[in-house]
Amino acid sequence: MVGRLIKGEKNSKPRNHIDMRMGDGWHKRNFLAEVVVPSLFTRRYGTQVKPVFPELEGNQVSITWIGHASFLIQTAEHSILIDPNWAKWLKVIKRIKHPGLEIHDLPAIDLVLVTHAHFDHLDRRTLRTVARDQPIIVPEHVGNLVHDLGFDHVRELSAWQSFQLGSLKITLTPAKHWGARILHDNHRGFGGFLIEYEGRSILHSGDSSYFEGFREIGEKANVEIALLPIGAYDAPSKRDVHMNPEQALQAFLELRAQTMVPMHFGTFRLSYEPLLEPPRRLLEKARELQILDKVRLLHEGEPTVF
Repeated sequence: MVGRLIKGEKNSKPRNHIDMRMGDGWHKRNFLAEVVVPSLFTRRYGTQVKPVFPELEGNQVSITWIGHASFLIQTAEHSILIDPNWAKWLKVIKRIKHPGLEIHDLPAIDLVLVTHAHFDHLDRRTLRTVARDQPIIVPEHVGNLVHDLGFDHVRELSAWQSFQLGSLKITLTPAKHWGARILHDNHRGFGGFLIEYEGRSILHSGDSSYFEGFREIGEKANVEIALLPIGAYDAPSKRDVHMNPEQALQAFLELRAQTMVPMHFGTFRLSYEPLLEPPRRLLEKARELQILDKVRLLHEGEPTVF
């Protein structure tokens, strides 16, 4: 069953849609020669571990980073997958780091969340594998990409709309990005997800450049743990499409969150910056801001209880 809360105009662009025009100087470097081709000859690294998922009590939550923007969030009652992606390739872009765990080692999944339609976040093959008649939540106009994969309910949300699953509340939060699956379908929505459970809250921001919306989220929601992207900021298009580490920390402060978990780095080379530059810059800036104790760098495949 497909559920849609909003039926916006298919040809209209969502709020905070990034201008698709190329930025100044995009033609001065060759992404294919500098990034794509060298990546083809880069050996994949990283180990896949057999995870030991914790027995959670009360309102404890466990977060397992799978890699890139993929996470497993667990409560005592639920297992939630966000942007699951076990793909080895994004068309011609090679996955450089293995997922932290094998897909068959996942627990039974109760709910799947997908932040937007880009290939590194919505991988149809992965979604088909994990689909077991459970609900999936996507932004508006993304449902037709997942309705045939085996989910029993596809729910589309627009910004600040929510979905309740027992004691779990899921709210789509704003982002500044774009959601096209192919070049011209700019009507597709995008955003992040606020997961609330028994007084706890986790924000997965999805992909976003820095914008005033983080302050808005911080004012409207009580964010405890913020999963924020820190990579893919030196884009070949020269458009401002992702946050750099310093901007991610600014967003974290404006969210008024207690803990920051960085993501969206080290897995796929989607831009010019070196693969492991983002966490180094993040830790340097966090140390300068005297908030290093608030940053939690997770290891892929290792459940962490909060």
